[in-house]
Formats: sequence, structure tokens, C-alpha cells
Amino acid sequence: MALTVPLPRVPAEESAPRASWYERVLGWAVAGGPPVQLVTGVRFDVLELPADAGTAVLRRRVATGPVAVMGRRMRFLVAPGGAEELAGLLDWLEWGGVALDLTALGAGGRITAPVPPGHPAGPDAEGIPRGAAVWLRPPEPGCEASLPALPGTGQGVGPVTGDGADLVRLVAAAATECHRARLRRRTPQPLAFS
Repeated sequence: MALTVPLPRVPAEESAPRASWYERVLGWAVAGGPPVQLVTGVRFDVLELPADAGTAVLRRRVATGPVAVMGRRMRFLVAPGGAEELAGLLDWLEWGGVALDLTALGAGGRITAPVPPGHPAGPDAEGIPRGAAVWLRPPEPGCEASLPALPGTGQGVGPVTGDGADLVRLVAAAATECHRARLRRRTPQPLAFS
């Protein structure tokens, strides 16, 4: 008679699907998959820009919230309602009418859920698949309170103290870096003002 040895038990957190982590740990709304999608416009909106421009924004001294990358696009999480403000902010910052490749996702939008911090990319994966969504600056529980927002909006969590990230500064930096990245792609030599 052959003796069968059971497979080792996998901790529940490691075996749970990615959607469970986002719902359970962060309280974020998810939509089915695969791949799992995070719903925008509820707990956060997203500013999306080319990865080269996003990398330049991260080098600046601009406060940001969680940041993810997927392929050649970088996603900066901002306070809910920030997506609706993008066009007006760009006009106010005198970037209106300039092709920047800077977009926003708000209410009704979705992004592919990046691999949660500390979770494997897949059951048989050695690493994260090329082009998969990953966190550069992962979210933590309660991070919504410090997402970039317009001054004075409070994001529904209390008074703004001035210590939080400023949506205007983030959009200004993103617009500048999107424009510079577009010029670099067109111009082989370094720019004089870079």
C-alpha cells in the first residue's frame, strides 16, 4: 500500500487571488479579470503618462502617492476627482492645446491591477512577466488620505494641512516632462534648456 504525502499548505495570503489583497487590505474596488482591474474614481483617480516622462517626474522633488508602471506607461494615483480637473489645470498652467500624451482616468475607468507587494507574479512564474503592471511606489492602507489633490479639497478625510501632495505641482511637473520627452523623441541632440 502506497503512502500519500499531502502537499505543503500554502499560507492563505499567498494563495488568495490578487483581487482579494486589494479588497481586503486596501479596501479598493476591483473588477473581474483576468487580469484583475482596479476601479478608478472611487478611492483614487489616475494620471497616466509615458514611462520616460514619469521617470523624470519621480526624479523631481514633487510629492506623489503610489505609482505603477505597465509597459511604456506610468500611472500616478491622485485623489478622486483629480481626473476631472486635468483639462482645466493644463489650461491654467498654459499647457492647453499642447499635445502632451498626459491623460487621466476617473469615475468609470479601470487600470490593470499591479502585482501586490510581496506577492508572486503567478503560480509558475519565476519573476514578473514582461509588460506586467508593477508598483514602483506601492500603496499602503490609508494612502488615499495623502494622494495629490487640489489645495483645500480635503478629499473627504479631514482638513488639508499643506503637508499633502499637491495636484497642481504634480500636473505641472508631468506636463513639463511629457513635453520634454516628446521633444527628446523628435530631436537626436540634447536640448539646451534640459
